[in-house]
Amino acid sequence: MRRREFLLGGLAAALQRQELDEAVSLISRQTANGGVSAAALTVRQGSFVFSRSFGQVKSPDTDFLLASITKPMTVTAVMVLSDRQKLSLSDPVRKYIPEFHGGDRDLITIQHLVTHTSGLPDMLPENEALRKRHAPLSEFVAATCKTPLLFKPGTQLRYQSMGILLAAEIVQRITRTPLRAFLRQEVFEPLGMRRTFLGLGPLKIPETAQCQVTGNDDWNWNSPYWRDLGAPWGGAHSTAPDVTRFLESFLHPDGRVLKKETAASMIVNHTQPLKNPWGLGWMVKPGTFGKACSPRTFGHYGATGTVAWADPATNLTCVLLTTKPAEQSRDHLLGPVSDVVSASSAPV
Repeated sequence: MRRREFLLGGLAAALQRQELDEAVSLISRQTANGGVSAAALTVRQGSFVFSRSFGQVKSPDTDFLLASITKPMTVTAVMVLSDRQKLSLSDPVRKYIPEFHGGDRDLITIQHLVTHTSGLPDMLPENEALRKRHAPLSEFVAATCKTPLLFKPGTQLRYQSMGILLAAEIVQRITRTPLRAFLRQEVFEPLGMRRTFLGLGPLKIPETAQCQVTGNDDWNWNSPYWRDLGAPWGGAHSTAPDVTRFLESFLHPDGRVLKKETAASMIVNHTQPLKNPWGLGWMVKPGTFGKACSPRTFGHYGATGTVAWADPATNLTCVLLTTKPAEQSRDHLLGPVSDVVSASSAPV
């Protein structure tokens, strides 16, 4: 019996490696021809871990700008405070940010912020002007408190980075601690995410993978301003192995950061009456990631060319970090690699 189990396990691993070889080929072709400057891939299923770097980065432990994979990290900070009974998702935002009031703003709860149902915009109308003059996050918060809502809270789901900004502001006002420090102390360090920082932390920009942006604007993704702004909706730096550790904390929560039931609640649909399913910070809409992923899969994309997802049905995680913006790489790299990796999983 043990011999049979060993042989079956070896067969599953061989099939898994065959599919991963195809994923490696997909990434290698695009880094070899210069279409993608750099990439890092980490795939894990149980004790099986595959990790590799491509192109201009020589180690999977190179930091990339995650972009919106930062969002579930910020929401995790919110849920840490929920576990400690410092806030409730049903609390109105104005309870913690008094200047956010008037009209339908009074109806917006923290739940609306972390499920993209608040009515706030993704980016402010003055977003570019704020970035051009290197405005601090406090000015983004002040502008968000005044910006018109796009719809009545709770009636639609529309992706909104400014809602995540206000969620981060609530964490800071309750804890009287900068979010970057709170995440480091309460999320990243307990999970062993030693190379993950909101903003640059101790990193120097040349040590990180450089985003493939055009122009030399001093407020673009590679600029010192943007890299260290610490935008709670898109300003984290991390490595593929570290993001894998973050995903694993939801697949197998152990209480180090969140209560088990809290972690489980974040990766299920909280917007049932609406057409778009969404978790707490996490994308949970079936079909969002690999074609062979189960409907229980959760994850997130990042505009800088990143994707991270986990499938509880197969105990599989996939993190692909690249330097090519997602609008150019999602259909030609992030999606195809996710398809191949999802097909590689052995049943658990």
